Amino acid sequence: MVKRLLIALGSVLALVVSLFAYTLPAQADTGFQVSDGRLVDAAGNDFVIRGVSHPHAWYTQETQSFADIKSLGANAVRVVLSSGDRWTENGVDDVANVVDECKANKLICLLEVHDTTGYGEQEGAATLDQAVDYWLRVQDAVEGEEDHILVNIGNEPYGNDSATNQNWAGDTSAAIDRLRDAGFDHTLVVDAPNWGQDWQGTMRDNAQSVFDSDPHANTMFSVHMYGVYEQESTIVSYMEHFADAGLPLLVGEFGHDHSDGNPDEDAIMAHAERLGLGYIGWSWSGNGSPVEYLDMVEGFDADRLTPWGERIFNGPDGIASTAVEAPVYGGGGEPTDPPTEDPTDPPTEDPTDPPSGDCEADYTVTNEWGGGFQAEVTVTAGADVTGWTVTWSFDSGESVSHAWNASVSSSGADVTATDVGYNGTLSAGQSTSFGFVGTHGGSVSTPELSCAA
Repeated sequence: MVKRLLIALGSVLALVVSLFAYTLPAQADTGFQVSDGRLVDAAGNDFVIRGVSHPHAWYTQETQSFADIKSLGANAVRVVLSSGDRWTENGVDDVANVVDECKANKLICLLEVHDTTGYGEQEGAATLDQAVDYWLRVQDAVEGEEDHILVNIGNEPYGNDSATNQNWAGDTSAAIDRLRDAGFDHTLVVDAPNWGQDWQGTMRDNAQSVFDSDPHANTMFSVHMYGVYEQESTIVSYMEHFADAGLPLLVGEFGHDHSDGNPDEDAIMAHAERLGLGYIGWSWSGNGSPVEYLDMVEGFDADRLTPWGERIFNGPDGIASTAVEAPVYGGGGEPTDPPTEDPTDPPTEDPTDPPSGDCEADYTVTNEWGGGFQAEVTVTAGADVTGWTVTWSFDSGESVSHAWNASVSSSGADVTATDVGYNGTLSAGQSTSFGFVGTHGGSVSTPELSCAA
């Protein structure tokens, strides 16, 4: 009788447990998450990654690098690890120490397995399945650290072989499933094929299905921008595809030069900043021949910045001026070097001398490249207005592909831009501006604009 009661009680408990398991959400209420195509922390704060890669797997003694990278303004570091398939494995204790270094220096860690690089083309490269095997071996070092680390499953997991690349989506989804089944609640980062550059569009075309396969809906996509991204228009097109689709994109590697071409690092950084996308430069130090020029500092010495290091840390749209420390470390809200202007202050225009009419608009082309351009329109109120509309007509071949701070629509060559609420109410003489990226067929015009309130 006692045995029967125990069996019955066990059955009831099992049923209760199964009901809780069914009704509780799969995703833990901690750590980074993807929300509406953005990376956010557990409290819902946006976090835009600004960091560099550190080749820890080959230079395990260079732990001072974490503090040095932070000292130059970074909010994140991408740490190279080895699964033991091509280089010496970074074991669980080593990985735990890396996580501690990141936390001590208030850096968000992106941990990546490098042995998968160029699978299908690179002899000895590991599969994504082998990378997952490694993550399971070091799970104790990362479990519970969802607030501080992201798991970049495998670096550049396929080369340029089309027959192999067609397996990218299925293999990536399978890797995600294995990690989730094993209890990984972290934001997962997946690299593109084609040595990370996705020039065949495999990740771009399959990103939605891979994202949908994640039961936690917590996967980011990482593209590496080297010689394929010489043209600004190519950079803009790729970034905006993900932004428009509401899919989270990270520029997981890029440089100022490369053996396969000269990437446009200025455009990469400018458009990442414009779209609120994270970027991680390659790499801190220790690059071998023939890519020593990708070192940001000489000999792991933070006081010996190279031209590339000076550019990425201190140049326009660089790390020092755009990085915001992660809220988990007490940061949030402003970059390291915030602008001195108060955006809520009134404009400098004299309100006693407004333009005639309701409003006027000025059009400036701020950048131009083969097949594309960027423009800014400044709207100035002639009287107190509660909304405005700007219209113009393009020359043949010109069009708007993406706009910000205005709602823009087109009908043939005719373009209409309206305020987006928060910038619609202007006092007489007050100005606001909006911008857009456009395409052209060989030349860029400066159209005449009409403004009405």
